[in-house]
Amino acid sequence: MSVYTTVSAEDLDAWLARYALGGLVSHEPITSGIENTNYFVTTERGRYVLTLYERLPADELPFYLNLMAHLARSGVAVPAPAPDRTGALFSLLCGKPAGLVDRIDGRPQLAPSAGDCAAVGEALAQLHVAALGYRARLVNRRGPAWWRQAARAVQPFLSPSQAEMLAAELRFQSGMTRLRLPKAAIHGDLFRDNVLFAGDRVAGIVDFGFAATDFLAYDLAIAVNDWCNDAEGELDAERTEAFVGAYQRERPLSQDEREQWPTLLRAAALRFWLSRLYDLHLPRPGELVHAHDPAAFERILARRVAAMPRLPDARAA
Repeated sequence: MSVYTTVSAEDLDAWLARYALGGLVSHEPITSGIENTNYFVTTERGRYVLTLYERLPADELPFYLNLMAHLARSGVAVPAPAPDRTGALFSLLCGKPAGLVDRIDGRPQLAPSAGDCAAVGEALAQLHVAALGYRARLVNRRGPAWWRQAARAVQPFLSPSQAEMLAAELRFQSGMTRLRLPKAAIHGDLFRDNVLFAGDRVAGIVDFGFAATDFLAYDLAIAVNDWCNDAEGELDAERTEAFVGAYQRERPLSQDEREQWPTLLRAAALRFWLSRLYDLHLPRPGELVHAHDPAAFERILARRVAAMPRLPDARAA
């Protein structure tokens, strides 16, 4: 959530006139993250998060915003988009598609316990169950086709050993698009900083900028790779069992999903290693830009290749 587009109070106040939310009281840039421009916005009638979508084509925005609205109506802990007076969920601000969602009170848990992992696993499964009823579809723009494109782009910046590991993993993952696993809308980026806690409960899942139609178990693997990971890139057994066990109490995994779990963990690690390499070496200009260290996911991918971890026993489910 870097700041690529500066929004003045005057521009924002004029844009807010299309909403029945009262005038602007304050706005403050949110500087963590890397994809879009975000601000905390307070109006005379509420508190919101403003997002200016820097990369997403306007014709794709209905998928993301209607998904969030669908999930909120289904009782999933996500911020609901605010419609303007015409019912639209986004419009142009400073030349960029922009929209408001409810601001959720809570804090990210950056050093999660097993209990925290169980709470997020349950929330993610509830999101997936609700997403099965969402009819819109959108190809994952950070899927295998993008992996190959990004790999070519970052190749000049890699050491020989890194290039060899990347090429080997791309070969290993070449059959991923042929897998037959349950698909629906996924979050695609459920890291620790995208979940807000109020005490020991999940108050809200935020930042749907990478949502797409993809394998539900792949979304689970993305989350487990972050929430259950230790400093060396290994999966912590207690947190992994808590996360996956809580998830399966809401949505039991199929036998095919269980068999493909090691491959999905590797695919999730590959995707974020590549995206972090790309953002580090080929950054976009921005006023406040925060790029994550790709070395963390390089370690995670190496560990997943070496260990090929299986799913915990389903007894908790």
